[in-house]
Amino acid sequence: MGLPVQIRYVKNPEIDREKWDSCITQSSNGLIYAYSFYLDTMSKHWDALVLDDYKWVMPLTWKSKYGIKYLYQPFLTAQLGVFGNELNAGLVESFLQAVPTSFRYWNINLNYGNIFNLEKLDLHQRVNFVLDLNESYEKLYSAYRENIQRNCKKCYQLGCAKKSGFDVQQVIDLAWEQMRSHPRAARENLDLFRKLYRELHSRQQASTYGIFSAKNELLASAVFFFSHNRSYYILVGNHPDGRTLGASHALIDAFIQDHAGNNLLLDFEGSDIRNLAFFYSSFGGKQENYAAIRLNRLPFYLKWLKK
Repeated sequence: MGLPVQIRYVKNPEIDREKWDSCITQSSNGLIYAYSFYLDTMSKHWDALVLDDYKWVMPLTWKSKYGIKYLYQPFLTAQLGVFGNELNAGLVESFLQAVPTSFRYWNINLNYGNIFNLEKLDLHQRVNFVLDLNESYEKLYSAYRENIQRNCKKCYQLGCAKKSGFDVQQVIDLAWEQMRSHPRAARENLDLFRKLYRELHSRQQASTYGIFSAKNELLASAVFFFSHNRSYYILVGNHPDGRTLGASHALIDAFIQDHAGNNLLLDFEGSDIRNLAFFYSSFGGKQENYAAIRLNRLPFYLKWLKK
C-alpha cells in the first residue's frame, strides 16, 4: 500500500493541541498516555504524524544521543502508536512507513488497537491484563483465585485498613525505594510523574490508594489514573513489611470493591513478566495484548547504540 500523501510530519510547536486531544478523546482506541499534556510532561521530546486534519494521529516520542535521534517509550507511558477510528493494517503500516528516516532506531510500544500483520514491518505483541468492573463486587470477588481471597482476609484480620486520596508523595517515596538502583533516572522520572499527577488530580482524573497497618504505616500503595472508561494502575509503591501481610492483594481488592458495578476497565498495565502476569490474572484479569516494534537502522559501526 502506498503512503497516503496526507500523512504529515508535524514538529511539536506546530501541533494543534486542541485538535490532537479531540482525536484522542474520540478514538475507539484512545488512551490517557496519548493526550498532549501527558506527552508534554513525560516525554523528553515529541513530534507527530497526522492524517486528514487530525482524524488519525501518532505521537513520536524521541531522544537523541551522539547526534542520533531515536524513538523511545517514556516512563509510565505504556502504549502509544496510531490512534483513531476504523483502523486497519494498511493504515497502521502507512503511519510507520511515514516516520522520518532521521529516527534511526525505534524501540516503542504501539497499542491494543494496532495489532495487525503488516506487509513490510514486523510487530510483536506484549502482554497486558484488564478487568471489567461492570459487575457486582460479589461476582468479581468470586473470580479471584483462592490465595488472593485468603491474603485479603488475612490483611484485614490483622487490622489493616484501606485509604484513598492521601498525599501522592507517600506513594512516590515508596516507589523511589524500589527504583533507587538507578537513582538519577528514577528521580527525574518521579519528578515528572509528580507534575503529571498534579495536573490529572486537578482534572479529577487521578487518585491514590493505600493499605495502612494498624499502626498507620503505609504498606502498599498505588496511583490510579482515569480516562476512556479505564482506570490505570499506574505507579506502585510497596513497603517490604507488606509482603507477608497480603497488603498488595488487599490494595487491588479495595479498588475493585469501591468501583464495582461501574462501566470501568481496570488496566493493570502489563505484564510480560510471568509472576506479575499470574498476579494480575489471579484477580480475574483477562489478557489484552498490545503491539510493539523495534527497528535498528543505525550504521553497522553504531549497532551497539540501544538507548
